[in-house]
Amino acid sequence: MGSAIALQITQLRQQLQRASYAYYVLDRPILEDEIYDRLYRQLQDLEAAHPELITPDSPTQRVGERPAEQFTSVRHNIPLYSLENAFDLGEFQVWQQRWQRLAPDAADATAVAELKIDGSALALTYENGILMRGVTRGDGTTGEDITQNVKTIRTLPLRLQVESPPPLVEVRGEAFLPLDEFERINQQRLEADEAPFANPRNAAAGTLRQLDSRIVADRRLAFFAYTLLIPSADDPTLQPPSQWQALAQLAQWGFKVNPYRQRCQTAEEVSQFYNDWSTQRLGLPYMTDGVVVKLDDLALQQRLGFTQKAPRWAIALKYPAEEVPTVVLAVTAQVGRTGAVTPVANLKPVQLAGTTVARATLHNRDRITELDLHLGDTVIVRKAGEIIPEVVRVLSELRPADAQPYQLPSHCPECGEALVKPEDEAATRCINITCPAIVRGALIHWASRNALDINGVGQKWIEQWVDQGLIKSVADLYGLTVETLLPLERMGEQLAEKLVAAIQASKQQPWARVLYGLGIRHVGSVNAKVLSQRFPTVEQLAAAEPEAIAAVYGIGPEIAQAVYDWFQVSANQALIERLRGAGVCLAGPETDQSLTAALPLAGKTFVITGTLPSLSRNEAKQLIEQAGGKVTGSVSAKTHYLVAGESAGSKLAKAEKLAIPILSEADLQQLLSSAG
Repeated sequence: MGSAIALQITQLRQQLQRASYAYYVLDRPILEDEIYDRLYRQLQDLEAAHPELITPDSPTQRVGERPAEQFTSVRHNIPLYSLENAFDLGEFQVWQQRWQRLAPDAADATAVAELKIDGSALALTYENGILMRGVTRGDGTTGEDITQNVKTIRTLPLRLQVESPPPLVEVRGEAFLPLDEFERINQQRLEADEAPFANPRNAAAGTLRQLDSRIVADRRLAFFAYTLLIPSADDPTLQPPSQWQALAQLAQWGFKVNPYRQRCQTAEEVSQFYNDWSTQRLGLPYMTDGVVVKLDDLALQQRLGFTQKAPRWAIALKYPAEEVPTVVLAVTAQVGRTGAVTPVANLKPVQLAGTTVARATLHNRDRITELDLHLGDTVIVRKAGEIIPEVVRVLSELRPADAQPYQLPSHCPECGEALVKPEDEAATRCINITCPAIVRGALIHWASRNALDINGVGQKWIEQWVDQGLIKSVADLYGLTVETLLPLERMGEQLAEKLVAAIQASKQQPWARVLYGLGIRHVGSVNAKVLSQRFPTVEQLAAAEPEAIAAVYGIGPEIAQAVYDWFQVSANQALIERLRGAGVCLAGPETDQSLTAALPLAGKTFVITGTLPSLSRNEAKQLIEQAGGKVTGSVSAKTHYLVAGESAGSKLAKAEKLAIPILSEADLQQLLSSAG
């Protein structure tokens, strides 16, 4: 009976996988939706009755059943380099000449030109043909493990379509949001009174970092594969010898590969491909921003190698930023959390790089003067970095006769206080720290994910609380009660309790997060962590001279002066005292080395892999660190223990090879218990 059910489950999976491939990759459906849904439900029921038969490549595993608690940083098996950019054909020729000097015998080498998809790069690891890991680019060396989200992308296979797959395969490619999906999602957000996404690239990147994979699945990302790496010392012939053949093999194995690619024998053919697609690309159902050119011969690629930042054998030949004319209807001055006033042009809506643009930044007072901007002017708008719309120039010859020049206001549009322009800055600022705009910005920053990470406290609630006078500083958050919130519009008792509980829980966030949350100029999350380690209490940092702060590795004079100046302001000193009174953490953990050395797991290095039965990875990490141990992301000869849960992959194999002790969650708990 058991073998018959296992066979039935296998056949259902194969049938559903074939149907998904035909529908999402080939665009040739072979099953009606109703039949697919019925078969999918049948597979779900069988797997629910026989959970021991669930495998990672099952179609039911594309969407996680519960939100992830966080993403784990992992080291790429092979560095994921960014490409060098060429912004015109002249720069492409310079790149061509550069690599030819390094390999003169291969000067006539064939290249492959592929459309550059405007999305988010991913590295996918397949072990014995099954998708085991999906990682973001990150900094090229380390990325975030978002496997649960990657599995929701229907255009990539959970199992390679090959009978005898290599033991290890790495596939690189681009996750992106098709334009029709982008429009659908933005329409839904507008109907829900939420801000629409600025562009498909940002929407794709934000989607991949959602903690709930059900949201990712609903947004219907797509994926094009463009690199195949088969690191096999036993049989190096498994790796296709050329980029062109690698793309063909990816397609055979079930990946969607961009059909708009060409093998080019000469630089002229590359130029022709680039020119042909400069306008054709605008009719595609997804965003492209250039052409990627790679030398076809992988052996030649290996010879040329890499610079510190990019491969020498590939280049991204970018198209110029799209520019369009439109009319300035009005200009508003926006006040940010640091008090910086940014003039923003309100425009007659216009289509630009796949999105509707109705606002564009004018940067600052100097830029307005340089443009000689008048209300009613016809202006040229483009996307700076293809993300933020900006006004490039004014077509003064089209200016209406009665157009008036725009001048930045002399007083803050939010609080009415006089604006100032420091001599050493381009920005004009409001310096009234009680200004509602500054308060709103400070609160939004304080509650943000990298700061105090207050779940549920977002921009809409903060704006309402500030506008109604409930809070005037971050310290006021900790005085909010359920009774205070209940009278507000769209507020129920359960929601009020949840928000108050989240605010109170944020008191336990570490000193480094609090320091970042204070919003001191130039102090990002990394600098905050560095400073909190050198100055483990707020008193120590507040008493430090600029020279002492600047002496910290990675902290320069500008940052040091900004920190010092912040603590000299009496209002900021009062804020610290109020936060202290509220119970917010203003000191780091005990740093006495003798105490650390006495902890039971001091000096021991752990790696955690797979899914543990009851602990999240973060919870296991905290337990180990509280006992003095260290948790790293990769297995090496210096690793003392590997904590392995379900679906442990290559880390487990490496640990076994290095004879590193393997612990289950129960083993870890026992070790902690006996050590304590």
